[in-house]
Amino acid sequence: MSNGSFPPEPGRRGGTLAIVLAALIPACFAGWLLWSSVGDAKDDGADGVGAPTTSSTSSPSPPSSGAPAAPSPPTPSGNASGKQSGSGKPLAGKVVVLDPGHNPNNRDHPSQIARLVDIGTDEKECDTTGTATNSGYAEASFTLDVARRARTLLEARGATVRFTQDGDRPYGPCVDERAEIGNKAHADAVVSVHADGAAAGERGFHVILPKSVRGGGADTSAITAPSRRLGERLRSRFAKATGSEPARYIADGSGLDVRGDLGGLNLSTVPKVFIECGNMRDSQDAAELTDKAWRERAADGVAQGITDFLNE
Repeated sequence: MSNGSFPPEPGRRGGTLAIVLAALIPACFAGWLLWSSVGDAKDDGADGVGAPTTSSTSSPSPPSSGAPAAPSPPTPSGNASGKQSGSGKPLAGKVVVLDPGHNPNNRDHPSQIARLVDIGTDEKECDTTGTATNSGYAEASFTLDVARRARTLLEARGATVRFTQDGDRPYGPCVDERAEIGNKAHADAVVSVHADGAAAGERGFHVILPKSVRGGGADTSAITAPSRRLGERLRSRFAKATGSEPARYIADGSGLDVRGDLGGLNLSTVPKVFIECGNMRDSQDAAELTDKAWRERAADGVAQGITDFLNE
């Protein structure tokens, strides 16, 4: 109608429509194919544009380009007891005192180390020279070496480690001062490292625990129970680390000897034990005690025993 136009004839209208559709359909199909191929390329992330994002709770898919996936951030490792620490250091905030038995210089100061000191229930020599292997390897050298190795392991776990002596004193300290160093440090654990001088043929290690004593300046009533737990952990870990067995010549082979005649234990107000790592007078034990690799295992046993106790 309007503008003077006339409607097309029926047959002509149908033919025109067919021609138009025939031209449009191929064009639309070609356009769809082009759009689809572009979209597929973007989804594949081939050029890094339009790559899909992941939520903070999903795991990213490995890249399709063949490049290795980025490593996941490390998770904090727990200690041997399976406990976790937010800092990844299971002994953070703990104070450990290591007491290397004797002193390499004691032999040069016989009168000083021979003087008597009060151990609460009695009097005893300030210190001794310690024992040695038949070849002359001194106990004092052994104890310093093992203690230093253990210190490295404990500090790596976050502990603050203090020594009673580090080969930096002319002699000693005396047994009463050794105990006082641990007390003043408010130590969470103290381990005195030694090696025994028993008869040849006697082998193995043992841990010495404080007896419950009271007298003079000695009162171990508060530390006997935690010291026993420390000793038990130390016995277990030392045996596992070194392959050594508890000595059969003392404490009925239990590996735990209770004594009330040692000033280093009697005067302690914090959990403390001694460990006799082996018998320096036995040739088989001496071969281990003089071996650096074995001493590293011994230090690992000491450090792990302390770690287990402090993470109870």
